[in-house]
Amino acid sequence: MPSPPTFEELVAEGESVPVEGWDFSWFEGRATEECPPWGYSGMVAARMAESAAALDIQTGGGEVLAQIPHPPAVLVATESWPPNVVLARGNMRLLGATVVEVHDDADLPFPVNSFDLIVSRHPTVPRWDEIGRVLRSGGTYLSQQIGAGSVRELTDFMMGPQPVNQSRSLQRAASAVEAAGLAVVDLRQESLHKVFLDVGAVTYFLRKVIWIVPGFTTALYRTQLAQLHDQIQVRGSVVAHAKRFLIEARKPL
Repeated sequence: MPSPPTFEELVAEGESVPVEGWDFSWFEGRATEECPPWGYSGMVAARMAESAAALDIQTGGGEVLAQIPHPPAVLVATESWPPNVVLARGNMRLLGATVVEVHDDADLPFPVNSFDLIVSRHPTVPRWDEIGRVLRSGGTYLSQQIGAGSVRELTDFMMGPQPVNQSRSLQRAASAVEAAGLAVVDLRQESLHKVFLDVGAVTYFLRKVIWIVPGFTTALYRTQLAQLHDQIQVRGSVVAHAKRFLIEARKPL
């Protein structure tokens, strides 16, 4: 029977995995996360089937849109990171979608009232004013977002206790949506168990989700990673909590 991988081998493996896109299939058997009960991908697919012109903001590698069975006649996505732009164009080629490279906090390069549906999964910098500008009257904005203090157990373990960034709170998002002239029609939040089964999965996660431990490198945080590895050897896993919220808003007629 082969020996289990060492700390050094696990960290090296976590360092070697490409970080492009938002495909988390590599974590199978290495980490788990509960899914929010509302089923964001299914909600997006249903609304896309009823839409004439839709926009996905900060699409990542286009993984969510690539799953929709009935795309609208006009389908556009934005993404800021060039490797993800290339990935998204490949993933959404068969849908006839256009992927535009746009910085996360830049103005959207579309005319007023361009879309009847705007979606966004885990945007980093929502531009609510721009969303309100390009959304048509009667149109819908639907987004699943990362809530304040998500996976803070890892943040605090690696960096010491940190203040929670309330700019990501559900209440702040709802206020910003209303300030942009939209009416909130659905608002839900969940705290979801996230379980890491080895330190390689932790390493990859922190490389991929860069806001959990800003400036993370394995060299800088080697001591903490070794401590996590020891904990996992004793307890079998490390548990954190992912914060998610769903917000749906409509632009008045």
